[in-house]
Amino acid sequence: MRVAYNEKMNSLAQILGEMAGLAGSAMEQATQSLLQADLALAEQVITEYDKIAELTQIAEERAFALLALQAPVAGDLRSVVSGIQIVADVDRMGALALHVAKIARRRHPNHVLPEEVNGYFAEMGRIAVALGAAAKEVLETRDPERAARLSEEDEAMDDLHRHLFTVLMDREWQHGVAAAVDVTLLGRFYERFADHAVEVGRRVVFLVTGALPTEESTEARIASNR
Repeated sequence: MRVAYNEKMNSLAQILGEMAGLAGSAMEQATQSLLQADLALAEQVITEYDKIAELTQIAEERAFALLALQAPVAGDLRSVVSGIQIVADVDRMGALALHVAKIARRRHPNHVLPEEVNGYFAEMGRIAVALGAAAKEVLETRDPERAARLSEEDEAMDDLHRHLFTVLMDREWQHGVAAAVDVTLLGRFYERFADHAVEVGRRVVFLVTGALPTEESTEARIASNR
């Protein structure tokens, strides 16, 4: 019975890793469609989101089945509950990439972004994709040290998001309200994508150490659980 439980947990972990990989790829393609006004790429992201939604349903069903049928306790219960929470975070990452692609499609054949903010979004896209890959990595390896570092890597995204607002608030902004709304929404989508990747890392630390990390306690808890 224990072997069967472990096999089901490993299967759930593999699905979560696959979902994170798909979300990262979706954000990479969505960013390209945004920067290049590429309708085909935007449509591809929108179509392929169905795969993430399908995996979300499968993962949720398997996690709740483990709760109902295996009645896990202690560390096993922590793993299942963390899995349910991670499903929601990774699904949201995919949905945020979908939102980016939909804005690119809606404005086609025009470019969504004024040229002066292209660099911001190119870098935000790069960071988001890297965080998505890191989320996939920590889900597959359950490495708490790597998981804890995602929060530090998110700081660059936060800085870019703050700087983006200085551009929008500048008196020299000449692109109108519609463009300002698009830039604001898109900036928020990238920021939230990164935040959900960080939350995946926090959940992995919790899964391994038994406590959600704080800046003060993460290193000590990881060390004590080696």
